[in-house]
Amino acid sequence: MKTLFCIIFLFTPLLLSGQDATEIIKKVDQKMRGKSSSSNMTMKIIRPDWSREISMKGWSLGTDYSLILITSPARDQGTAFLKRDKEIWNWQPTIDRVVKLPPSMMSQSWMGSDFTNDDLVKESSVVEDYDHFLKGDISINNYDCWKLELIPKEDAAVVWGAIELFVSKEDYIELLIRYYDEDGLLVNTMILSEIKEMDGRIIPSKIDMIPAEDPDQRTVIIYNDIDFDIDISESFFSIQKMKRIR
Repeated sequence: MKTLFCIIFLFTPLLLSGQDATEIIKKVDQKMRGKSSSSNMTMKIIRPDWSREISMKGWSLGTDYSLILITSPARDQGTAFLKRDKEIWNWQPTIDRVVKLPPSMMSQSWMGSDFTNDDLVKESSVVEDYDHFLKGDISINNYDCWKLELIPKEDAAVVWGAIELFVSKEDYIELLIRYYDEDGLLVNTMILSEIKEMDGRIIPSKIDMIPAEDPDQRTVIIYNDIDFDIDISESFFSIQKMKRIR
């Protein structure tokens, strides 16, 4: 798993500017987000001796608004997470309570998975909160890719100390992401696979998140369907909507 089928080409490094790296990141981010989107997803939390499956719906508008609704299992049904700009709330219907999540909780596990709260609601922006650098070429599963390094800006409130991102040159598809802490130690590896056309875009439909400390466990998110550039407004992303949406 450590090599993840990567073969590094020992050719002359690319002599490209930081702006070129930023343009790549912008195209990747826009491709996966669109102007807006709605999706149905399945999340599988896999451990050596047990597993758990969660179904959910998601909506987004740009980088500032997102809403995630848990639809199953029954004990979690109706639980929702809302992001508006830099503020995030969690609706817990079983106790009829809305909780505002402080920035200190962004690095904590989301629903007991290997994803963080920040991963799921995207509080930080890979475009705005990081500086971007091209580090060369690489081949992953027969895709010619760029290797990029993302370093957080000095004043950015982000979870990660650095991110390595591997993007296919042909379709700007994210294939592999490595997340590091402030000490440069690998924390999580994300593998993106099952590339297919969804609503007119060629994107990964399966995401595996694997913690470095526990490589025998993982969390898998599968996009069952996704629609981009839907008709949705900022008013959709309200606490009232989060509490009643089904």
